[in-house]
Amino acid sequence: MNESPVLRIIKIGATRIVADASMSAIEPEQLRDLLKTTYPEIANATLRERDENGLRVIEFLPQPARKG
Repeated sequence: MNESPVLRIIKIGATRIVADASMSAIEPEQLRDLLKTTYPEIANATLRERDENGLRVIEFLPQPARKG
C-alpha cells in the first residue's frame, strides 16, 4: 500500500500557503527558517500545529512587538 503524504497548510496571519510534496519532509522549525526571509514576522512567532479536515495545519501566530 502506497500511502500519500498528508497535505499541509501553512498559515501566516491572513496568508495561506499550501505545501507541496517537496515540503512534506521539512519540520515546522525548518519551515520557519525557510520562510522568515519573506515573512519576517514569523521569526519570533508562536508555532501551532493541528489537524483540520484531514489536512495538517501549521500556524505561525505573530507576537506583538514592543517599541522602545
